[in-house]
Amino acid sequence: MTHPLGPVVSSAHLAGDAPALSELEFALTMANHAFQRWIVRCMGAAGAQLSPMEVLILHQVAHRDRAKTLADLCLVLNIEDTHLANYAIRKLTAQGLVSTERKGKEKAVRVTPEGAALCQRYAEIRASLLNPGALQTEAMSELAALLRTLSGSYDQAARAAAAL
Repeated sequence: MTHPLGPVVSSAHLAGDAPALSELEFALTMANHAFQRWIVRCMGAAGAQLSPMEVLILHQVAHRDRAKTLADLCLVLNIEDTHLANYAIRKLTAQGLVSTERKGKEKAVRVTPEGAALCQRYAEIRASLLNPGALQTEAMSELAALLRTLSGSYDQAARAAAAL
């Protein structure tokens, strides 16, 4: 559905001959900030004050209850700056939510019982406030697939820009 005044873009000078792309970028920016605000506040309601990066890493470390290396976490979460992820892991470790262990030559991160309990409280709050059942539609899955494809396009464009 288009807006009656035309595409809603954040930077008209970028819209040019691709206003739909500019409109999408503005929507992504707004969605990204809203999502980060949501995960921080949901985690706060669950009992911990964490940054968006810390929330994402904690949930990924808790995923399938298997230890993850820093490289695994950065790959899955598409984090380019490993220093940011490593800093978040140190903060989570200091709070007792994750622990580290050796996995060959690498350090691996595992969720602690306290971290797992926090993730469970987060999941309960999320279920009560977001109602994921109402959001579990084929359109949502299609949108998620489109966003993953779009992230690949932006990654490729970033590599090309770095080569200029």
